[in-house]
Parts: sequence; structure tokens; C-alpha cells
Amino acid sequence: MEAKLKYYLQIADNALILSHRLSENCSKGPFLEEDLANTNVALDLIGIAESIYGEVAKQENNGRSGDDIVYRRKESEFLNVILVEMPNEDFAHIMVRQFFTDVFQLNLFSELRNSKDEFLMGIAHKSLKEVMYHLKRSSEWMYRFGQGTDEAKERVQKAINKYWKYTHEFFLENTIDTEMLKAGIGSDLSIIKKNWQAKVDEIFEMSNLSIPDTDFSIEGGKNGLHSENLGYILTEMQFLPSKYPDAIW
Repeated sequence: MEAKLKYYLQIADNALILSHRLSENCSKGPFLEEDLANTNVALDLIGIAESIYGEVAKQENNGRSGDDIVYRRKESEFLNVILVEMPNEDFAHIMVRQFFTDVFQLNLFSELRNSKDEFLMGIAHKSLKEVMYHLKRSSEWMYRFGQGTDEAKERVQKAINKYWKYTHEFFLENTIDTEMLKAGIGSDLSIIKKNWQAKVDEIFEMSNLSIPDTDFSIEGGKNGLHSENLGYILTEMQFLPSKYPDAIW
């Protein structure tokens, strides 16, 4: 039970923290339609996260609510990958971070449609349509950047070079992933990695973008070891529940 709920949290925490980062960029999009699209993606992700946190609370059955799981957990108890907590820089960085995550989520939910866990299977089927849209959008931006002006290509390649070392953590199999795969609940990260790489290669080739030639990786988030950035996110996100622990709204 504990491993399964932590597996749930890995998925929910990725969605929650990335949603928070996207929400910080609200009203700062390059044009109105794109600003609305960015906000809608954030809402989709928070919806995925909220459903999972509610299910975790239900299965725990110890009086803790979904909100408690978000607002009253320590930084070390969050299981998201480090990539999603990276601060917003320019729009190219935002979209590269989104693209890498979208490709992962599409393949993750595609695999989870075959999960023996009914809840995960349901979440996967429900979320796939949204995630397919997310990936379509971020892929188009990779093409627009790569085939655009010299400055646009320079900015997007700079973002790719910076974030590439964080992508390896998506496929880092920890004890939770191993146990869930054996139980037929989780997904095979080796399959997801293969499909993820194929899609990234395809979009980058179309966009005339380059994959960094390095195997260096930064990881730890899936095991509760985060960058300082998550601490700042949680300080803001958890401020009111921490100051007024008995408040209800």
C-alpha cells in the first residue's frame, strides 16, 4: 500500500509543481492566445494532481485530506523530478521544460492504460486527451523556435542545453517504480525512455535543434532530494495553511 501511494504521489507531484510554475507566468505570455493556453495547461495539470491527491487521502483513510497532502507535507516528502521545479526564465525555457515533460507524460499515461490498478488506469484514460494537446502545443513551439529567427533558435538551444541533464531523472527507476512494475501497477520506464527519445529525436530533427552530447545528469527529486527551488515554491504555496492551520476555506 505505501509503495503504491508513493507511486501515485510521484505522478501528482510532477503535475502540481509544474502547474505552479506555469501559473507564475500567467499574464506574461508572448500574446493573449498563448497566455490563455499556458494557463489552461496549468489548470489541466492541477486537475490531474487534485484527483490523485484525493485518491491517496481516500486510500490512506487516516483523516488526512487531499489538501493536507499538498499543504502539510515537508519538502523531502515531495517526489517530483527536479526539472519541473526549475524557475521560469524566458519563454523558450518554459516551453522546453514543458516539451520534455509533455513527451514523458504522454508515454507514461499511455502505458498506465494497461495498469492493473483501476484508479491509475482511469486517470490515464482521462488525462491522455489533455496531455496529447499539451504535447502538440509544445512540439509546435519547438518547431517555431528552431525554424525562426537566429535569436529564437539561440534561446531555445540554450534552454535545451540547460535542461537536458535533468531529463534523465524521468527514467531513473527507484524502489517504488520497481515494486509497482512487478505488481503490474506501474509502467516500464525502459519502454517509456525509448519512446520518449524517439519523439524528441523526431521533433528536434524537424526543428533543426540539437541534443546535447553529454550523459551528465542531475537527479534526486524522485527520492525526496530537491533543489532549493522547491523550498521557495512550498514556502509560498503552504504559507496560509502554515500560519492558520485550523483555517477552512
